[in-house]
Amino acid sequence: MSETTETIFSKIIRREIPADIIYEDDLALAFRDIHPQAPVHILLIPKKPIPQLADAESQDHALLGHLLLTAKRIAEDAGLKNGYRVVINSGDDGGQTVYHLHLHILGGRQLHWPPG
Repeated sequence: MSETTETIFSKIIRREIPADIIYEDDLALAFRDIHPQAPVHILLIPKKPIPQLADAESQDHALLGHLLLTAKRIAEDAGLKNGYRVVINSGDDGGQTVYHLHLHILGGRQLHWPPG
């Protein structure tokens, strides 16, 4: 995968595909998942198209930190006071289906372990 690979997330960033966007800044965009796995299921994506976590480089460390702190803010704004889960799937065996790095923010109910 290269950083120039077109994905549905690239189209959402460019507003070519509609999404229920709940957060945006210069580095990231967050929107509600169209197939939620919990009462709250938000996807947080970097605007920089990193295909998967395994492709992140040392120069991405500030962006990765920004994503985690933004996930915390989004969870707070969503009222997830009792906790939440942040998931990053990386690669086929990790369950990744869209090859644009993204964080799943899940909450609103008791989440179990292992996830499956």
